[in-house]
Amino acid sequence: MSTPRVTAVRVERRRDGAFADTPTPRLSWTVGSDVPGWRQAGAEVRLDGSEVARLETDESVFVDWPFDPLAPRARHRLEVRVTGQDGAASPWSEPVELRSTFLGDGEWQAAFVTLAEPDGEACPGLVRTEIDLDRPLASATLYATAQGVYQVAINGRDVDDAVLKPGWTSYQYRLAHEATDVTGLLREGRNAVGIRFAGGWFTEKFGFHGHARRVYGEDQPAVAAQLHLRYADGTSQVVTTGPDWRGAAAGPVVSSGIYDGERIDARRAATGWSEPGYDDAGWPAVTTRDVDVLPVPALAEPVRRTGELPVREVLTTPSGRTVLDFGQNLVGRVRVRVSGPAGHVVTLRHAEVLEHGELGTRPLRHARATDELVLSGGEDVLEPEFTFHGFRYVEVDGWPREFDGRRDAAAFTAVVVGSDMHRTGWFECSEPLVNRLHENVVWGMRGNFLSIPTDCPQRDERLGWTGDIQVFSPTASTLFDADAFLAGWLKDVEAEQAASGGSLGFVVPQVLPDGDRPAAAWGDAATVVPTVLYERFGDRRALAEQYPSMRAWVDVVAERAGDNLLWEGDFQFGDWLDPDSPPDAPGEAKVAKEIVATAHLVRSARLVARAAEELGHAADAQRYGDLAERARQAWLTAYVTRDGRITSDAQTAYAMALAYELVDAAERQAMGDRLAELVREAGDRIGTGFVGTPIIADALTDTGHADVAGRLLLQTGVPSWLYAVTMGATTVWERWDSMLPDGTINPGQMTSFNHYAFGAVADWMYRRLAGLAPAAPGYRRLRIAPVPIAGMDHATARLETPYGPAEAGWRAEDGQVRVRAVVPAGASALVELPGGETHEVGSGEHEWAVRDPRDERVRAGV
Repeated sequence: MSTPRVTAVRVERRRDGAFADTPTPRLSWTVGSDVPGWRQAGAEVRLDGSEVARLETDESVFVDWPFDPLAPRARHRLEVRVTGQDGAASPWSEPVELRSTFLGDGEWQAAFVTLAEPDGEACPGLVRTEIDLDRPLASATLYATAQGVYQVAINGRDVDDAVLKPGWTSYQYRLAHEATDVTGLLREGRNAVGIRFAGGWFTEKFGFHGHARRVYGEDQPAVAAQLHLRYADGTSQVVTTGPDWRGAAAGPVVSSGIYDGERIDARRAATGWSEPGYDDAGWPAVTTRDVDVLPVPALAEPVRRTGELPVREVLTTPSGRTVLDFGQNLVGRVRVRVSGPAGHVVTLRHAEVLEHGELGTRPLRHARATDELVLSGGEDVLEPEFTFHGFRYVEVDGWPREFDGRRDAAAFTAVVVGSDMHRTGWFECSEPLVNRLHENVVWGMRGNFLSIPTDCPQRDERLGWTGDIQVFSPTASTLFDADAFLAGWLKDVEAEQAASGGSLGFVVPQVLPDGDRPAAAWGDAATVVPTVLYERFGDRRALAEQYPSMRAWVDVVAERAGDNLLWEGDFQFGDWLDPDSPPDAPGEAKVAKEIVATAHLVRSARLVARAAEELGHAADAQRYGDLAERARQAWLTAYVTRDGRITSDAQTAYAMALAYELVDAAERQAMGDRLAELVREAGDRIGTGFVGTPIIADALTDTGHADVAGRLLLQTGVPSWLYAVTMGATTVWERWDSMLPDGTINPGQMTSFNHYAFGAVADWMYRRLAGLAPAAPGYRRLRIAPVPIAGMDHATARLETPYGPAEAGWRAEDGQVRVRAVVPAGASALVELPGGETHEVGSGEHEWAVRDPRDERVRAGV
């Protein structure tokens, strides 16, 4: 009898520590066992080495808290052991140090403070205070937040490695605070607490075509912090920001903006300002600000520096400028080590691409994306702190000597910045271009998951477009553990909806004029994203907490659709960025916008009905199920002709009809055949925009046209997924032809080289091509159903599911397809082999060999 082992224990959603953002956090654990088909019969959870809760459950993902509710600032040691259905018990797991991050009712006391004498709008600054600790300290917890971005230093040391804290939320409704253990930074006697801060998103001006405006009402940032001290003698003390703190427009950051970049003056370094004894007599007292929003615990992992890249090549442009190529389109900033005369300015301009050898800045629109480094006269190591850029190339101007590429390139390091999520998905196949496409999707997600899910990281936008994350959330939830990240963003979705009567607009946080209007496929993020979190992570709490938001969205759309349940007449994005849309009219698509709109009413009503059934709301399940069916019938009557064609005879229309189950079973095959025919008529090129692209491969595969889906994937001509790869792309582009074949940037005023929406095909690559899909929430039951395509010899997907590592893939050789699967302990799988053979299997490693079912003519490319 083999002994199982608990390999990991997790508290709530985050992966970067055992943080409880609620008094009753859920627990998850993974189990390793070499017993085939191992299943859990029960578990024990031990708190602080003594209190044990026995759980008669076979569940190990998001298990309810089995002890008394936690107190604020609680610290506990947590261990888990399990017993299998075979009676074998595991040892206790390695202990996890759990820490509460929430505050008790009425405990938030800190005032928001800002500079009394700012030097211009959105002025970066420093605030500080000193405190005396007159007895031994047991623990210290710092709670802090900002209307802006900040970092805290205690006695000269930063409290953590997070950047751009506390991230971007819908500031008028929700502020997130951190809770940081700072016990080790304090000492008996005199201590100093300092906060450096800038405006970040809070003071940024948002808008297009030169009409940007400040949204949140204040032109200066503010910070708030409170330090909870617990002494060894059992007494406690709270130190808060308030009018007794002092602040100044000091420090090396002279100016900072998300879009403009940062100016750093190394001559202004305020040495020792966050240490005891610093002379701040010249700093005036701060000003306090009334803020009505009560900060709540941050749910997601913070933004951090997640990697570094060296310069790959130093280029001299046709005009004689020096440009650094980092070899990868990334998001972050550049750290520079440089010596030069005091006051000398080095300027760094960032861009994603070169156009005919010069820095391609036109796609940035009104974003300067420029950092200015003013040298101190000694050796400086300078890195912007409160901004970020999307770039691969950096133009260097004002280098203090003639630039020596072999030597000076080493002075520059690209620092990758993004929300520090845990990577969970890996894909590999026999086609190198597809592997590069997959990596482009990963890099696109890394860059655009920065505090919120953005559309692009480089131009004067970087907004939380709801349509983009609606189509990409399944892929995001495969590549990374995005549960905490997206659950946090959904809190802002909920807040924005509450403020607009249930409607969900174009972006969250909502900062655009008229951006709170409902639009199909964009506002449907309210129903789709919670569903994805439940499907991929087993996060039933996300589904339950967002259920009122889901229902409110469908109610808004149903009201706008009226009695005939056809959503017509409103503004719609439609199948945005159809490859045939004109450069300056990205919403002009082959499929009519009303067809897209009503199809999404059906889809979202059905998702609400399913959520209602899962959550036990029987009346709602019936109501929204009936609504979905009536809207479906209305869609069929209005948009499907008697001969079974859709009035917009386009790829996206048929893909929706199939993927959203708009047509009856009798019509499905004919619709799939027509879709395949349209793809062939287009020369096996993609003909879809934001709406159709994530679902077209599934629609083809489900109707027996996997070969056509495969040709779409492997196509290299424009438009196609691999066209950008052949053009040297290292992220996914916004347009199918963001760069034209002659190296000219698309003439449209809206062009980005880092947009993840079209990368949503990666989800199909995992689920269908390699064959690794969830068949029950959280992958407790897997569907292993690989679909080999012509032009490939093998494909494999690996995934860290909530139950543990899973794998599926296939390899073709000698006229056979060999299928391999790994099912984690505690899970099971339905296996559907190429050719139709099926198996039910439990955990463990499995392998089968079947005759290669691919047609020889198709495989030969005939």
